[in-house]
Amino acid sequence: MHQSNMMDVITMMNNAMSGVLNAKIEGLGTTGDGVFYHDGKTYFLPNTLPGETVSFRFTGDTPELIDILEASNSRVQPSCTIINDCGGCAVQHMTLPALLSWKTDRITRLLSSVFSDVPEPAHYQTPPRTRRRMDLAVQRIPGGVHIGLHARNGDPVDMIACDVLAPELFELLTPLRDVLAGLGALTGRADLQINLLDTGPDLTLSTPTALSSADRAKLAAFAREHNIRRIAWTPIGKREIETVAQSRAPTIRFGSADVTPPPAAFLQASREAERVIQDAVLAGLPALNKKDIIVELYAGCGTLTLPMSDNGRVIAYEGDVSAAASLRTASGGRRIDAHTRDLVRQPLLPPDLKTARVVVLDPPYTGAGPQIEPLARSTVKDLVYVSCNPAALKKDLQTLHKAGFELISSTVVDQFLWSTEVETVVVLSRDPKRIKRESSRRSRSAPSHSDS
Repeated sequence: MHQSNMMDVITMMNNAMSGVLNAKIEGLGTTGDGVFYHDGKTYFLPNTLPGETVSFRFTGDTPELIDILEASNSRVQPSCTIINDCGGCAVQHMTLPALLSWKTDRITRLLSSVFSDVPEPAHYQTPPRTRRRMDLAVQRIPGGVHIGLHARNGDPVDMIACDVLAPELFELLTPLRDVLAGLGALTGRADLQINLLDTGPDLTLSTPTALSSADRAKLAAFAREHNIRRIAWTPIGKREIETVAQSRAPTIRFGSADVTPPPAAFLQASREAERVIQDAVLAGLPALNKKDIIVELYAGCGTLTLPMSDNGRVIAYEGDVSAAASLRTASGGRRIDAHTRDLVRQPLLPPDLKTARVVVLDPPYTGAGPQIEPLARSTVKDLVYVSCNPAALKKDLQTLHKAGFELISSTVVDQFLWSTEVETVVVLSRDPKRIKRESSRRSRSAPSHSDS
């Protein structure tokens, strides 16, 4: 036997004796772990990529990675120095082009499971260090605090490096550690939400006990020193939010209007992704005249509402009272009617939608829920659906497809780098003329093939 073959055999025998096994990684799971099969069962292995051959051993019923025997061409060395501790980036060992390709393929397969005619999605990936919204954990430690994301099933990891967060926010973490360490209200763990608005950082702090007057004075001084227009506070687990320091109204521009969002408002994760989503939604609208009505569901503070008001009259519904109030304030003089309505408890019924030329919806992570059935039963012919959860999107699309909606186009947006999260804009129609027109357009634009 050849010497190299003999060594391979010896290695395999030694591995077998020590409980070491080999496996081929077949794909990625929804949390970014590699998927492999062993003895008829499915297992997940972190830090592995599709196509790789790995060695592992079982610790109880859990596989533990030992070595990458054959690496994927998509594998890279993670650049973040705390990647092994921080739970924020599940797949930083994967090249960004490969990650975008995986996310696009994931959405394509999802759409193909619902629709028979699926055009190739458009796609976009945000650059590193552009994240403008993040929920951070704060943990008091002896002599100070840690600010960061949680380790997998563990404590917060101090964010001393980050390839995701915008530099303006990352640089703020160092002075934040100092001021938070001096707060008497921070007795253990706390939460900190940071939004980077056009006027700078906007902070919302949640602590286990109430702020003292001394705590408030420290936060106000911090706001003045770092040119932060607003710092808000809320008790952990409660919905009441109190502004504890504000010099001027913080604002962000949507379309041609400046909006003052409520503290801890939902924003798209980056400015770049927000523009792509807005453009995809506007491009997905049917031909409108100024009198046509766009019904928008889950409108938030107006990320889509205000740009869409240039195309038609927008009737917007939002369940959060503060967000709807911000939208109403910013809507003055525009063709926008903003309403506060909980679409889970009180979904719009088909008669409520009879005047809608098109419906645009950007539901929460759980999907449109009770709103999707009345929407399917309505007479609405055109929909634009913005989703941040492929599983919820698939469920809602199945209902809409049964009601006659077909896929016109889709856009995949990777704004959560090195995670498995993905945003999708889907354009749907059950207008026979639009469906036929789009099908013909795709046929004309498809590359021709010949035998010559």
